[in-house]
Amino acid sequence: MTRRWFSMLAIAFATAPIGVPVSAQTEMTTAPSVQLRQLFAEWRQFVEPSDIRVPDYSKAAIARRSAALKQWQHRLARLDRRGWSKADLIDAHLIEAEMNGFDFNLRVLRPWARDPGFYANVWAEQSDVPGHEGPNAPVIDLFRFDYPLSSKDAARLGTMLHTVPPMLEQARGTLNDGNARDLWLYAGRALHEQSENLAKLEAGMLAMRTLEGSKTATLAGPDGTALRPAVRAAREATDRFAAWVAAQAPRKTGPSGIGKADYDWAMRHVHLLPYDWQAQVSLLQRELDRVQTSLRLEEVRNRALPPLDPVDDPAAYRRLSAERARRFSDFLVRTGIVSDRPYYRAAMAAQTLPYTPPDQRNFFSLVTARDPLPLYSHFYHWIDLARLKHEPNADPIRQGPLLFNIWMERSEGFATAMEEITMQTGLYDDLPRGRELVWIMLANRAARGLASLYVQANQMTLAEAGAFHERWTPRGWAQAKSDLVGFEQLLYLRQPGYGSSYVTGKLQFDHLLARLSDRAQLERRPFDAAETLNAMTRPGIIPVALIEEEMMDTPR
Repeated sequence: MTRRWFSMLAIAFATAPIGVPVSAQTEMTTAPSVQLRQLFAEWRQFVEPSDIRVPDYSKAAIARRSAALKQWQHRLARLDRRGWSKADLIDAHLIEAEMNGFDFNLRVLRPWARDPGFYANVWAEQSDVPGHEGPNAPVIDLFRFDYPLSSKDAARLGTMLHTVPPMLEQARGTLNDGNARDLWLYAGRALHEQSENLAKLEAGMLAMRTLEGSKTATLAGPDGTALRPAVRAAREATDRFAAWVAAQAPRKTGPSGIGKADYDWAMRHVHLLPYDWQAQVSLLQRELDRVQTSLRLEEVRNRALPPLDPVDDPAAYRRLSAERARRFSDFLVRTGIVSDRPYYRAAMAAQTLPYTPPDQRNFFSLVTARDPLPLYSHFYHWIDLARLKHEPNADPIRQGPLLFNIWMERSEGFATAMEEITMQTGLYDDLPRGRELVWIMLANRAARGLASLYVQANQMTLAEAGAFHERWTPRGWAQAKSDLVGFEQLLYLRQPGYGSSYVTGKLQFDHLLARLSDRAQLERRPFDAAETLNAMTRPGIIPVALIEEEMMDTPR
C-alpha cells in the first residue's frame, strides 16, 4: 500500500458518499484473508479517499461520519473468525484499532474544532516515522514531488494548494467554540513555519529532507511559474489565519488535555497499550530515575578521562559526522542486528548530520556536537522507512503506516531501544564518554514524556511542562523556551500518548526480549539476540502487543 497524498483523518470529512459497500453482504462466504483485505481496502477509501477537495468539518458532516463508523464496526464484528490464522486475527485487531482511532477523534480529540494547529497542513520535510506526527488537516507533502515539476505534478500541487485558502476560511467557523487555551496559544508556531516554507517555495529556495537525502524545491520553467499564484495565495491565507488565531488566543481559558479517562481509553483501544495513565507515570518516573543514576555512575567510571567537548570546527565536524554514520551502519551489519542491504546503508548515509553553530544548538545538537553516534542510533527510524519502501510486508494491511499514529510505540519505542541496545552490545567500547550521551538522551525522553502525561491530565500547562522538561534533562541541555522543547510538548499535547511512547514502546520491547530469551532457556538453546531483533521487525510497524502475540504462543 502506498501512502496517499492526503492525511488519514482529515480527508475523511470531505463530501464523498458515506456508507458500507454492497460487498459486505458476501463476506461471510469468502476466505479470511480475502475478507479482511477487501474490508481494509474499502475502509481506507472511506477514511482517506484519493480525490482532492476541501474537507467538511461541519457538525452535520461529523454526525454522518459517526453514523457510518458504526456500520463499519458492525461489518468487522460480524465476520466469522472460526479457523482464522493468528495473522488474520492480528490484522482484524489492526483494523479495529483504526476504527477506534477514528471514533476517538470524532468524540474526544476533535482537532478540527479544538486545535488551530491542525490546519497547518503544508509539509516540507519527510518525517522519520511512517506517518505524520499528530492529527493534521489534509496534508500537502511538498517533499514527495520531483523538482523541477512536471506539468502533471504542477497541476496536482496547484489543485492541492488551492484548497488551503477556503479550508482556512472555513476553519474560523469550525473553531469558533474551541476553548483549549494552550492549543490556541502555541498554534502560531506551525502556522508561521508553514508560511515561511511557502515563501521559500515561491522563491525557489526550499530545502527539504527525505529518505534519500536533502533536495531543493524550485518553481523553474513555465509550469513552476504558473504555480506561483497558488503558492502565494496559500501563504497569504496562512498569514491571515495565523493573525486571527493570535487575536483569539488570549480569550481562551479552557483546559487542553483530554483527561485521564479518555487517555486511558485511547491507550487501551486505539494503541493497544497495556499501560494506563497512572502506570505510564510510574514507569516513566522509574525510567527517569534509572537513567539519571546510570549517568552519574558512568561519570564516576569515566572521571579520569578527558571531557567530551563539542567539535566547533565545521570541517572537522563534517568528517566526524560522516565517520560516525559509517561506523553505525557497519556495527549494525557486523553484529547482525540488520542484514547488509545497500538501501539500509544509503538511508543512514543520507541522514548525515550537518554542522550546527554553537549559538544555534538545541538539545539534540548539543549532544551531537560532542558525538553524533547516539542520535544515529535513534536514526534506526530511517532503516525502518527504507524497509517499508524496498522490502514491504507481504500483507497489504501492514505495508504502510497505520492510521491515527497507531505505529508510535513500535516506531519510537524501537528507535529509542536501539540507543541502549547498541550501547550494551559494544558500540561505545572504545568511546566510553559516548555512553554518557546515551543516558542523557534517555533521561530527556523520560522527562519530556512524563511532563506530557501531566499535561494530558490537566495537571500542567505547556509552559510548566517545558520547565519540567528542562529541570530533569541533565546538564541543562533542554531549554524550556527553545523552539525544540516548545514543538515537542505541543506535539505531545496534540497527539495523546506520543510523548510517552518513546519509553513505553521501549519497555514493551524489553519485556518481549525477556520473554523470548526465557523461552530459549527453557528450550535449552542459545539466545540469538541479533536474530531475535530481526524477527521482531518482521510483523511490521504495528503495536508491540500484537508483535508479542504473533511471536509468542500465548494471546495478549
